[in-house]
Amino acid sequence: MTQHYSQPTLDTAQPARHPQPTVKAQALAHLIFERPDLDKAAHFLTDFGLRLARRDDDCLYLRGTGPAPYCYRIRQANKARFVGFGLALASRADLEHIARLPGASAIESLVTPGGGECVRLTDPSGFLIEAIHGQQPSPAIPHRAPLPLNVVDEVPRINATQRPPIAPPEIIKLGHVVLEVADYQATCAWYTEHFGFIPSDVQVLPDGSPAVTFMRLDLGDTPADHHTLAIAQGFMATYSHSAYEVVDADAVGMGQRVLHERGWKHAWGIGRHILGSQIFDYWQDPWGDKHEHYCDGDLFTAEHPTGLHAVSPEAMAQWGQRMPKSFTKPVMNLAAMRALLHNLRRSPDLTLRKLVTLARMFG
Repeated sequence: MTQHYSQPTLDTAQPARHPQPTVKAQALAHLIFERPDLDKAAHFLTDFGLRLARRDDDCLYLRGTGPAPYCYRIRQANKARFVGFGLALASRADLEHIARLPGASAIESLVTPGGGECVRLTDPSGFLIEAIHGQQPSPAIPHRAPLPLNVVDEVPRINATQRPPIAPPEIIKLGHVVLEVADYQATCAWYTEHFGFIPSDVQVLPDGSPAVTFMRLDLGDTPADHHTLAIAQGFMATYSHSAYEVVDADAVGMGQRVLHERGWKHAWGIGRHILGSQIFDYWQDPWGDKHEHYCDGDLFTAEHPTGLHAVSPEAMAQWGQRMPKSFTKPVMNLAAMRALLHNLRRSPDLTLRKLVTLARMFG
């Protein structure tokens, strides 16, 4: 059962919407990765359902069927890592406001698909953020319609069968990205202050301290996805997963069949989340990074209040397989151990007690 907290104490301040953000981001534009093998990366992502938009000598751009010219960029590099992501802004004036922030680059013209202009900056956890404006949309690619469902009180399908194509599911768009950080409060506050993100739901530990924030875009009266960005308390800055919308639950299920048959590693699913309500399924790419198919997510307008809930493995899904311990288990190499020790000494949000609590909860 989800537990609600109504009066968090001042020493466990929750992430909150900012009354006057610098700008209000309009969309999650793209993710940026580095990989040592572009062909291997493209193999997984096209099996997953993305489509190649452009290939340069040292860079891949992939897209969904929607109008975004690309949503996934992979640079050739010696080591695999997640670099950051792009946020689309409403106007060039917004871009100019972002360019005035400490550490921001000057406004630059883009040569990536769709063009436009960009300001680059780094968030408090070290992730690269590309604020963009003026990117031109690409023609949308037709996708199949959601399958009509016969339910108890409505039966639209008579003398017809269900036969979705046996193929990678058609990804419509990039939905969200989830990050783990050591500097939790500062990172959450940076996104609410400078890009207008609204916390939809915050999950807290038994002592009331926040552990996960699901944040949506502030689009006013236009409904926005329950979360476009989620930030979780961890011991270092790292990528958790990214999520991609497909047309319906049959597409989620067909994705599982195709990826299983083609030998990719399953991470978790199928199930339905509690916060966000998405029907989900998670898969790992060749470097172990998780990618989620989802459908049927919640949509909120700006007026919807922030919810507070207890964090636990049981709070992650309404039905389906319990979240496996491997899903949140970090890769403990020498660099991770150094980051753990360094951040325990340095970060105001990270304590040994908090780490032990999270370890007991999630293994």
